[in-house]
Amino acid sequence: MLDSPIEYLKGVGPLRGDMLKKELGIFTFRDLLEHFPLRHIDKTIVNKIAEINPQTDFIQVAGTITSIELIGEKRGKRLVAEIKDNTGYLELVWFQGINWVEKILQIGSDYLVYGRVSFFNGKPQMSHPEIELRTAGIADGKNYLEPIYSSTEKLKARALNGRQIGKLTAALLPQISERDIPENIPAYIVEKLKLTGRYKAFCDIHIPRNMEDYEAAVNRLKFEEFFLAQIRLQLTRLRRHRSSKGVVFEKVGELFNTFYSQYLPFELTGAQKRVIKEIRADTAQGHQMNRLLQGDVGSGKTIVALLCMLLAADNGFQSCMMAPTEILAQQHYNGLKELLKDMPVQIRILTGSTKSAERKKVLAGLLDGTIHFLVGTHAVIEDVVQFQNLGFAIVDEQHRFGVAQRAQLWKKATIPPHILVMTATPIPRTLAMTAYGDLDYSVMDELPPGRKPIQTVHRNEMQRAAVMDFIKTEIEKGRQAYIIYPLIEESEKLSYEDLMQGYEQVKSYFPEPRYKISMVHGRMPADQKDVNMQRFISHDTNIMVSTTVIEVGVNVPNASVMVIESAEKFGLSQLHQLRGRVGRGSEKSYCILLTGSKVSQDARERIKIMCATNDGFAIAEKDLELRGPGDIEGTRQSGVLNFKLASIVNDKALLDVAKHYALEVLNADEELVHEKNAPLKQFLLSQKGKTAWSLIS
Repeated sequence: MLDSPIEYLKGVGPLRGDMLKKELGIFTFRDLLEHFPLRHIDKTIVNKIAEINPQTDFIQVAGTITSIELIGEKRGKRLVAEIKDNTGYLELVWFQGINWVEKILQIGSDYLVYGRVSFFNGKPQMSHPEIELRTAGIADGKNYLEPIYSSTEKLKARALNGRQIGKLTAALLPQISERDIPENIPAYIVEKLKLTGRYKAFCDIHIPRNMEDYEAAVNRLKFEEFFLAQIRLQLTRLRRHRSSKGVVFEKVGELFNTFYSQYLPFELTGAQKRVIKEIRADTAQGHQMNRLLQGDVGSGKTIVALLCMLLAADNGFQSCMMAPTEILAQQHYNGLKELLKDMPVQIRILTGSTKSAERKKVLAGLLDGTIHFLVGTHAVIEDVVQFQNLGFAIVDEQHRFGVAQRAQLWKKATIPPHILVMTATPIPRTLAMTAYGDLDYSVMDELPPGRKPIQTVHRNEMQRAAVMDFIKTEIEKGRQAYIIYPLIEESEKLSYEDLMQGYEQVKSYFPEPRYKISMVHGRMPADQKDVNMQRFISHDTNIMVSTTVIEVGVNVPNASVMVIESAEKFGLSQLHQLRGRVGRGSEKSYCILLTGSKVSQDARERIKIMCATNDGFAIAEKDLELRGPGDIEGTRQSGVLNFKLASIVNDKALLDVAKHYALEVLNADEELVHEKNAPLKQFLLSQKGKTAWSLIS
């Protein structure tokens, strides 16, 4: 029934059917049923005219038309009627559609009138009210709330505005029975949470008797969306835990212990120790680990990765680490090589620019097992790269790699390696629960000792000279500074011009040869970009002028100032990522947000948060509130967030409840064979393609 084409619904037909498909994506009865109303109009109460006061907004009254007259000429023409009940008079005015209104209005007849009240010369009047003859059935108002739906200009031209779509829904609902909308949440959960039944919820969300019924319906359908999403994610996760084989790291051996006791550059934080413990437990069970490690900028994820690679080597396995760019890969490699210089292990790097002679050596070393650790870019997943026994793979900056690329790593070994996905973009807990619910996740929320919090300040255009002077004093102390310009998505040319103009301006403040400046931007050839980057890293230049190319992972401990030009054009998480480029050494660091003098309310809000906190998780939560979930890095492509009603920002509590019950159901009955879970299993089986169900039974 619900799969019937929309044109077969009374009142639609082929022409309107086509428009509904094109404009709103409504192809079937089910699509119309799931096109939920924007709001409802309350016509359940009929008020007295005498109750109207200057605070009244929309109101419904009933009465008899006592006069009708046409006033004015040509453009100023209007139709004015008067309606009276036993408490007073109300004026009704029409400026358009006058001929049509004249035909339906009759002096002496009774009408129900609904509309917005305004006052003209101290008297209440209603312009363009909705009006209908008062019949026995609706003498005291309607016994339900009237729904209004979203529509489009083209549909309105075809006489399908927000209310007329409501008439189609009203024609559809009586044709549907509980058989068409079977329950899909186990009865004991429905009872425990006092949820409205599924069929009633669909009826009440469209045409409820009152607001309580409507709210109960919305609550039920939101819970259903969260619950089913969580069931799907947890099934994927449980199935992976159960069916995936993983290599076993049974011992903590000599390499790990030697490094831990002799070469660890600083005491680990509690968070680092906790994460290593979680990974140890995961890798000892014989199932493949898939863990998301979220650590705020500078929380020491690299050292955790290194210790895990040593753990793998102790158990006779190779490890690889994949970074999204050559600069990052090079940096990871240099950092790890330095830490491992006194250890009996071989570490190599493989990127697109590795020379072929070197590449041959690396490939041979991986195959015969003499290379223990490999750091690289996407080059690592090419088919020619074969390992003797890969046991541990680390993917840095998750959102730059798709699931497919992670899966290619799995194929590098007969038993898939353990996977650790690292990201420095803090993801709010609610979002991680929905977007990455199939990964186990660990959070590192402590900074290593000795790191000083970065001081963030907001300055406007007028204070530019003072900002430049401040940079000079820091350079005098031997520090370095970044000056970042925004990338304007729509126009590469504009961004480039902005950057060039900015570069000239910086040069005028910092004349050569006294000061040296590096510049990096997207139009540069890769080798030139690397040279300029390296000059800054190796301290040859004092200032790095750049677009946002440098946001992820560049590590220059000596840089202590970050100036972000036009900071109002950046999103919160991007500002936070950029700020994380300084404050990597033991010196006090500063982040200066430069904006124009006119800043929007939203941007002001973002800048305020940046100045108030260094906590990436607090910032991510706020970002989620300001922007909504679709924009947060890495979630655009994950269909999990396409909820029609539920919102992971506003319905956090409901999401927690849904996750709790989803886990309770699956922990007790993973295959959903119990009688009480039959409705859920039936529903999941009917939703082909949405659940990886085939792999379960």
